[in-house]
Amino acid sequence: MTTSPCRIRLLLVLAALTLAAGGARAADTGDVLGVAVDHARILEIDRPAATVIVGNPAIVDIEVLSSERLVLTGKSYGITNVVILDAGGQTILDEQVAVQSFEASTVRVYRQANRITYACAPKCEPTVTIGDNPDSFMQATQQYATRQQMAADAAKR
Repeated sequence: MTTSPCRIRLLLVLAALTLAAGGARAADTGDVLGVAVDHARILEIDRPAATVIVGNPAIVDIEVLSSERLVLTGKSYGITNVVILDAGGQTILDEQVAVQSFEASTVRVYRQANRITYACAPKCEPTVTIGDNPDSFMQATQQYATRQQMAADAAKR
């Protein structure tokens, strides 16, 4: 039995929606700490941290603001874990962290398997988003880099 490309796409979309819904429920119940890619979340703990361990720093980063206040920043999609220990080596926190896309105020345009993402608040502008078409991703990245360099050069004058 052969499966049509439309049926395969539909099944993939349904699977993604099922996983997304499950991830949202876990984040809502406190089983998983949730943070969006390119967003930060304040994490407050009940006693001073001495050691902070991130399972995969390519997925989430932690900045220590104080011994009891940290900032989680989503760097890439995925699930990893964070372990925080006190000075005596006792566990303060040992949680999974799920980093997902932030879709509010965005529009995704699909042309078959190719995707381009726009940030719309209120005007739509192309944005660099993991999973987008490599050509549009690189074009937007190069334009951002060029603009940043122009601003840095102008600031030197």
